[in-house]
Order: sequence, then structure tokens, then C-alpha cells
Amino acid sequence: MNRFTGLNKIFFITALLTAMLFSFADAAAQVTDTLKEVKIRARRAKAKIANDERINTYSPGQTVITIDSTTLEQYRFQSMANLLAQQVPVFVKSYGLNNVATLNFRGASAAQSQVYWNGIPIQNAALGIADVSLLPVELMNKVNVVYGSSSALWGSGNVGGALLVENDLPAFSDSTAFTQSASAVAGSFGHYRFGIRSTMSEKRFAYSINLFGQSIKNDFGYIDANGDNKRMDNAQLQSGVGLLQAAYKINEKNVVTARAWYQQYYREIPPALFESLSLKNQRDETIRLMLDWNRKSVKTSTYLKTAYIRDFVWYKDTTVFVDSRNFTNQLYAEAGIDHRFNEHHKLMVFTPVHISWIDRVTLGDRYTQNRYALAAAYLFTGIQDKLNISLNGRGEIVNDISILLPGMNASYDITGWLQLRANIQRTYRVPTLNELYYNPGGNPFLKPEKGWNEDAGYTVSIKQGWTLQHSLSAYNRVIDDWILWLGGAIWTPHNIATVHSRGMETENRFMYTSGSVTFHLGINAAYTIATTKVSYLPGDRSIGKQIPYTPRYNGQGNAGITWKRLYLNYNHTYTALRYITTDESFSIPGYATGNLQLMYNIPVGVNLLQLTAQCNNIWNNRYMVVNARPMPGINWLAGLNFSFSH
Repeated sequence: MNRFTGLNKIFFITALLTAMLFSFADAAAQVTDTLKEVKIRARRAKAKIANDERINTYSPGQTVITIDSTTLEQYRFQSMANLLAQQVPVFVKSYGLNNVATLNFRGASAAQSQVYWNGIPIQNAALGIADVSLLPVELMNKVNVVYGSSSALWGSGNVGGALLVENDLPAFSDSTAFTQSASAVAGSFGHYRFGIRSTMSEKRFAYSINLFGQSIKNDFGYIDANGDNKRMDNAQLQSGVGLLQAAYKINEKNVVTARAWYQQYYREIPPALFESLSLKNQRDETIRLMLDWNRKSVKTSTYLKTAYIRDFVWYKDTTVFVDSRNFTNQLYAEAGIDHRFNEHHKLMVFTPVHISWIDRVTLGDRYTQNRYALAAAYLFTGIQDKLNISLNGRGEIVNDISILLPGMNASYDITGWLQLRANIQRTYRVPTLNELYYNPGGNPFLKPEKGWNEDAGYTVSIKQGWTLQHSLSAYNRVIDDWILWLGGAIWTPHNIATVHSRGMETENRFMYTSGSVTFHLGINAAYTIATTKVSYLPGDRSIGKQIPYTPRYNGQGNAGITWKRLYLNYNHTYTALRYITTDESFSIPGYATGNLQLMYNIPVGVNLLQLTAQCNNIWNNRYMVVNARPMPGINWLAGLNFSFSH
């Protein structure tokens, strides 16, 4: 069969998908009864998983994993990297306990995996990546992981998937109410952390403030390249983080919200196994400011959001006299309108503007990248709310490059417990500022990465005294002009290949309640094949070989109970071997870790004392996620949080 490309491909798959969905719809339309109407009302009343309607309404056919509130509470004193590595079938590429951690969605590179804070992209403007080890779980109220491309809704660069973190709006109340909390944490390797949180709400005004600081020695034991026992050196971490939110209700329809998020991390970078010592350190300082206005009426919602993000990275290595300081800045603005014509038709139109630039203090120069877009999403709902089809499109200009990003996703409820879904999107990523202009090694002649993403799957959800949720997704993605850094003394990015990614993912959860005890069991797994299909390098031995640092298998299992105020969970993770060269000549072995989590809530009058404890790697396995970067053995973390209201 000839390969479909361009618009022919999307027209063919769209027609095929629509025909399949309507064939199901025609069959279902012949049978009706009053019981189905009751189920429809229940579906309409279900809780929204996000604050952003792009996820709630216009992504019915995409695979989305929502982290529940109990899990967020359990991981509240940890980083987003730990949460995702243990609870979501996405590979977190961690360079060590005190180092960078990036995301690998379905074999995508770190620059192809995006992170959004309340709908604003927050990856570093120069690197094009987000370090998820610097994202505190405690600051977030909602965490969703979106698999597969959704470039039409979220912008070019969203190739493999996206992490969406959100803050709920401060709640308003008829009378003035205050809530305060204080937390203290201690753990292995000299880990100490203290934080406070304060909220106030009244009829028209509300605010919340969250502050914490932490210090970690990270002096864990490991075995070096010669087989000798050593303790990690030059590995301290110190950080301070604060998030301030304030909201004002102008009237019943209009709310204005302001947010300010500041954080500073000082990290010593420990030696790799091939280094005798390390004097490297890095200071990361970020300020994120956001202002948004929302107006809601019966059928129409209008919003305007603006944001300014400033990242400062100061990297030093006194052994080779490196002292590099870079400032990156981002201005983001987006205006949109979401209108419901009737129960069958909804339309959202929005206009993102994203301007970013990097100031290299050491070299005294500046480079910019400007993005302007017009995007729309249309949702059709029919056949008694069983069929949802979303057509999405975005026209985007990045500097002098014009991009058209069409997409379509759909879902169909065959029964009250079985849903089918499918998604097709065009993907596109322009090179980052570092890839173009890094000195030395940047390549200003790089071409954008481009391709198509298709995925489909089903979800089973049964509730009959017990609850079973099972989903399975299969995907296919082909990216041309894949960018890879190559070199020796000086590394340079090149468009080297066409990469073909395909695989499957499954998420499963079972819950059973007997009296005051609830049992839960969960298994998540991913199978990923991401191989070089075509190479532009003569004699390249990467053809048909797995992309470096893409495990073929990874997954997690959870088993535990909730009894009254006690929550206990055992988590087990597995990651298969990762090749570290393009020709599969070298690899690092797979690993498994066991992690035990406990949470206990103690009422103190009308107040609450919460204890959380976690023991990671309880089997004390020796492993590495990235070559020559050992991870710690068994370690623990325990925290107390006392909250009181008045």
C-alpha cells in the first residue's frame, strides 16, 4: 500500500474514522429506553478533570490520565518527577537525585514533551524543555497527563504529549474565612523542609499564599566504576519556593485572578562514575507572573490571560573555568471565547501570542523567537450524548515559518461501560533557541521536525459494588527531520533521520469497599518501539534501532487499602533496559523499585493533623536511569502538616 502524506492522509483517516463512528451511531440509534436517559444525565453531571476546556470539552478522543487528589496529597512534599515516575507510564529521564529530570512520551525527545501551567507553556525558552524535578507537587491542585500530539489545541512543539498542572481559583465565601497550615518534613540524606500556607476568602475577594524552603545533602552511598563503596559528593540542594494567588469577583459573571510563582534552586552537580571529582554547580531562578480575566454566562465564556516568565540559569565549573549565565524571558497572551450554540454544537476560538528571547550575559548577545496563532476547536455531540467529535485547527507563525496544524479526535459510548476513542493530529516543532544559536555548536540551518500522530483505544468503566476501570491505547507516529545532537569535543544538533514510534499503553484500576475498608489495585504499563526509519548520515547503523533512552517496557503497580483515616499503598515500578547509543551497541540494564506510602489524618477538634510517610526503593536495588549517574538505595521521607481554620 502506498503511504499517505499531507492532506490526503488526514482526509482518508478522518473519513474512515467518521464512517466507523456513525456506523456505531446508526446501530445504537435503533434502540432507546428511559434508563439510558438517566445515564446521560449522570454523564453531564460528572466532575471536570481540569480547569481548561480544551481538556474537558474538546479532547474526547485523547488519552488523558488524571492524578487523583489522594495521590497528590501523598506526594505533596515531593517533586513532580517522583510522582510521574511512580504513578504514570511515562519515562522520566532523571540524571540523579539532585539533577535534571525530563519527560519522554511515547519515544519522543524531551523537547517534544511540553509542560503547561494553567494553560501557559513553561518550558525554558532557550532549551525548549521543562525540568520536572523543579516542579513541586504541593503547589498544584490538578495534574493531568495528555498522551499523543495535540498541536492544534496546545501549539507546535506538542509532539509526544503534555503535562498539565493547574491551580484552582481561590474559593469565595459569604463570610470571611481563614485557613492556615504549617508543615515540617525530614528524610534520608539530610533532607529537611519547612512550609506555611495561608488562605482567606470572603464574598468578593480571596487569596492564598504557599511558601516553603528545603535543604538536602544527598550524600547517599553508591558503588563507583572500580567497585568501591563511596558516598556521593558535591550533591547538596537548597531551594526556596513561593506561590501567591489573589482573586477578585467583580460580579457574578466576571472574576480576575493574579498569580505570582517564584522559586530558586541551588544545586551542586555530583560527579558521574567516569569523573574523579566534580566542582560543578547550578543556580536556577524563576519568576512566573500571570493575570487572567474570566467572564461566564449561560452559553458563552470569555477569557483573557497574560503571563511573563523569566528564567535565570547560572552554571559554574571551576575545574575548567566555566561560568555561564543566561536569562530567558517569555511573554504570553491569549484571548478566547467558548460558545455553546445548543446541546449538540460548541465552538472555541482563541488567539495565542508567545514571544521569547534569551540574553546570554557571558557573550553579550540576544536571540528571539516569536509565535502568533489563531486556533479553533469545534465539538459535535449527538446520539443521546454518546458521540463526540472534535475538529481542531491552528494556524501558527513562528518567526518567518507559517504552519497549519489540523487535528481531529472523537469518542463513542457503545454502552454505558464501554467507550471507543481515536485521535489524529499533525505534529510540528521548530528548533529551540539553543539548537539554533548555542555557542559553540548551534546550527542555524536546522529544519523543523514534522509528521503525523494517530492513536486509538477504548475505556471500560464498571461500577457494581466494586469499581473497575480499564483502558488500552495504541499509537503510531512518524517524524521527519528528527533533531539529534552529535559530536565529540563540540556537540552540534543535526536533522538526522525519520523516526517511527509506535506502541501501546494500558491503565487499570480496581476498587472494592467492604464496610470501612476500601481495597485498591492498579496496574499501568507502556510498550514503546521508537526506531530510526531513514537516516541522512552515510553508513549510519541506527536504521531499525531503538532511539537512545527509550525503554521498550515500563510500568507501575499499586496495591493498598484505605481504612477510616488511614491510607496505605505499595508501589512497584519497572523500567526495561535503555540503549545509550544510536546503534544499540551499549545499554544500561533495566531496574525495578518498590515504594511504600502511608498517610494518616488525625482530627484535632475542627482542625486536621496529617502525617505522610514514604519509603522509596525498599528493596535497596542498585540502578541508574541515565548512564554513569547512580540513584540512591533505600531512603525515606516523612512529613507533618497541621491545618486550622477560623
